[in-house]
Formats: sequence, structure tokens, C-alpha cells
Amino acid sequence: MAIRRILVIDDDPDVCAMLKQYLTREGYAVESAHTTQAAMSIVGQRRVDLIFLDVMLGEESGFDVCKKLRADNAVPIIFLSALSADHHRLTGYQMGGDDYIAKPFNPGLLLARVRAVFRRTHRASSLAYRRDARTYHFDKWTFHGDREELIGADGVETMLSKRETALLKVMLANPQIPLTREEIASALNGEETEETLDAQQSRAIDVLVGRLRQKIEVNAKAPKLIKTMRGTGYQLCCAVSSDE
Repeated sequence: MAIRRILVIDDDPDVCAMLKQYLTREGYAVESAHTTQAAMSIVGQRRVDLIFLDVMLGEESGFDVCKKLRADNAVPIIFLSALSADHHRLTGYQMGGDDYIAKPFNPGLLLARVRAVFRRTHRASSLAYRRDARTYHFDKWTFHGDREELIGADGVETMLSKRETALLKVMLANPQIPLTREEIASALNGEETEETLDAQQSRAIDVLVGRLRQKIEVNAKAPKLIKTMRGTGYQLCCAVSSDE
């Protein structure tokens, strides 16, 4: 299973560092953002499985940030705040938060709440490729999300099937991240599930990956872009940039 990724949105570097140190020790991949702009960029460009969101950000309320995230994203959000009155908690839940933890907090309790949120929400994260209309650049390729066109360095379009296009979108949204076959299938089918695939379903993902490799790799038998990650699944192993 891929390592779950947690984003901490807080303008206090000490809080970010403390959470990163603790959660990394517990097996999670953690990164932080000190501004709304940085947070939205991270969520828009790669997979995030859970967000810790400070209510009292310097530039704007965490409640407003949550509202922006909820416009097109179902990633679980846990509010962190020194404001612990009932009406603050109520506002957090009304804005779309999944939990609300008051500062200062017990690290063990925080970890238990993280696990509880993951159990409730399964994997309702930014993994789904959604309605993405951005233009992506990777290796020698350009993919236009609005037109779903893949253009090579020579300016010639490479035709993709609908399933190949959907798979490419998933990969481009999650570069440098190992994805399990279950995660890929979930994103392709628009379902939030972690059920284990049977042999036939796993084979279908393998075949689909193979078809996409035939179209974007120089040598599909020795792939450099979409690599097989032993014991996990597949990973897009190249830098990806996008035009907003």
C-alpha cells in the first residue's frame, strides 16, 4: 500500500516541524504549507490524503481555506486551533471539516484521531483525477487536459483511448508517488474503496499500464517514465509541471 501523505497548513513553523517529526515517525509522508497559495498549489498538483488546517492563519481564516478546498476536493480535513469553544467547533464542521482538535493536544490522541478519520473516509482524497483542464508537461510530452490531447516534441498528437487518457491523468496528478493497483482502479472507476483486487482486475490494470507505456515510452520493455514498484504498483518517475 502507498504511504499516506499528510499536508499541514499552519503559519507557525514550529507546529509544522513538530507534526512532521511525529507523523513521519509513525509512517506517514508529511509536508507543510505556511500560506493558502502554497497549500492550494500542493493539493492541486499531487495526491494528499489528509490535511491538518490551522483555524487562525495569518492571511485568512482556516474556515475560508476549507471552503475553497471543498469546492472541488474531498480530502479529509482536521482543524487545529487554540479556539475550542463549541461555536468554533460547529463552524469547523459546517465548513466541511472532518474533525476539530484543540491546541495544545496530546500527540497520541492526535494520532488516534488521524486513524479514525482514515477509517471513516477511506481514501476520499485528491487522488481522483477530477475535471482537470490544465496543461501538463512531462519528459518530451505535453498533455492538454481540456482537450485530452497528448502532443509529442514533434507537435504530433498521439491518440489515446478513454481508459489510457484516464490513467495518464491519474499519473500526472500524482508524480513521483507509488500508486497501488487498488488506488489506480479506484480513481479510474470514480469509487472510494480500498478493497483488494482479484487476479483478473489486477491483470486489467497491468494491461492498461502496458498499453500506455507503448505510447509514451521510448522502450516499453525498459520503461523510464512509468516504472513498476515491486510490492506496490506503479509510479510516474519524471518531473511534471502544469499551466494553471
